[in-house]
Amino acid sequence: MKPLLISADAAAPQAWRNGGGQTRELLTWPHQGPWRLRISRADIGADGPFSAFPGVTRWFAVLHGKGVALTFDGRRQEVLAGGPALCFDGAQTPQCSLLAGPTQDLNLMAIGGRSTMAPAQPDVAWSGSWTMRGLYTPVAGVWRGAGVQQPVAAHHLLWLEQAAAGAWTFTPAPDADGQAWWLGFTPEE
Repeated sequence: MKPLLISADAAAPQAWRNGGGQTRELLTWPHQGPWRLRISRADIGADGPFSAFPGVTRWFAVLHGKGVALTFDGRRQEVLAGGPALCFDGAQTPQCSLLAGPTQDLNLMAIGGRSTMAPAQPDVAWSGSWTMRGLYTPVAGVWRGAGVQQPVAAHHLLWLEQAAAGAWTFTPAPDADGQAWWLGFTPEE
């Protein structure tokens, strides 16, 4: 099966109600009706609270900019560019403070099932028993999986809704500066 390629820059930005940023929705599943999986890229330009998504597992990673500090019930958690993704209960509404100016961020939100967001280390194999798998990359490179090779432009989501088992790799373009991310989701039966 050929992977779907979705350009983040081609997705229409949706302004947040609090005026602190905007979101570009890259993918929802199922494609009709209420979503159970949503992948988006956000641009945060001002401090403010996150919106509540009760019943949702939420993954969050910083793509560009220094990062943010999220405060959960008085507990501060920094999420930095190049650092690990943060997974939290979407019902929580942490206060978000920019560390050094605007950021661009990747979000994966899932209802039920299992989900993941993991850094794509250059040329290091990634596999898992995920029904659906993908790669989001802020830099150009080449994805390889199941005997297929696919160039991926910067700021694109590569997605397979029926992902075959086996290892995937990503080779960023020479001198690329940015962290790509593996994404996985297996819905509940």
